[in-house]
Amino acid sequence: MAAPAPQRLPEDLEDAILALKEERNAVILAHYYQDDEIQDLADVVGDSLALARAAQEVDSDVIAFCGVHFMAETAKILNPERTVVMPDLEAGCSLADGCPADEFEKFVAEHPGSTVITYINCTAAVKALSDVICTSSNAAKIVKHFHDQPIVFAPDRHLARWVAKEAGRDDLVVWPGSCVVHEQFSAKELAKLRVRHPDAEVLAHPECDEAVLDQADLIASTTGIIKRAVDSPAKTLIIATEDGVFHSIRELAPDKELIQAPGIDESCACNRCPYMRLNTLEKLYLCLRDLEPEVTVPDELRAKALRPIERMLELS
Repeated sequence: MAAPAPQRLPEDLEDAILALKEERNAVILAHYYQDDEIQDLADVVGDSLALARAAQEVDSDVIAFCGVHFMAETAKILNPERTVVMPDLEAGCSLADGCPADEFEKFVAEHPGSTVITYINCTAAVKALSDVICTSSNAAKIVKHFHDQPIVFAPDRHLARWVAKEAGRDDLVVWPGSCVVHEQFSAKELAKLRVRHPDAEVLAHPECDEAVLDQADLIASTTGIIKRAVDSPAKTLIIATEDGVFHSIRELAPDKELIQAPGIDESCACNRCPYMRLNTLEKLYLCLRDLEPEVTVPDELRAKALRPIERMLELS
């Protein structure tokens, strides 16, 4: 038997998505690293902390999460009674993939008595092994809160190094993970770029390598970078994070010249997250139409993962 012909998509996907959103009583949450057209359709655009807060306050029946899997998982943990879908279930994260729960459990066991602070870029199973979750927006604040306790910090070693410096700690036990996007920025090429643009301000995400951060005028979360880009008196900005943030900056400060910090490999767009960009308008339409792929978290795991997320939201 011949395979059925593929279904035709609506010519105007934006209108079709908005109609489906109303029909499904859905809310669309999108990360800043999503394509521009997805950000334009979203009800909330934010970084990991903002989206976790938004997910906590949702009153819709359906959450369409345009980000990566751990973010949609977090939304499901906070909303067990709601349907959570994402455009592409393969949209993962190198940090989450690089910290398997079984190996992390052994790592934690090697450091008894430590408070386990885990960056939100991890799986639900790793969250369940943690005492508190953090984001790049609040990581230093949360580490300072546990100033008198030994700390295991996972999974990003670059963020951990920056947080340790900000919190005045030199004793964090760190899982050796890294972000495949932020590790691609080249300190050597950035130095050359600064020479060509002496009046530019450099804004960098703390997941970058230390040699890149050493050249930054501001080190901040995604939201912090956007805020500074808009408020900065500098007319030219060199930005060391995923260039999805350019969309929000251009909307708020159209007069600014935005330059992506250079990568190690000039032949590819390696500083664009390959996982985030798996989500497309076509896939968003289909996930709202079919209510799949659906993100699920087993009840027992959800309960264990919920506690450290709620702790983070309390401390934030």
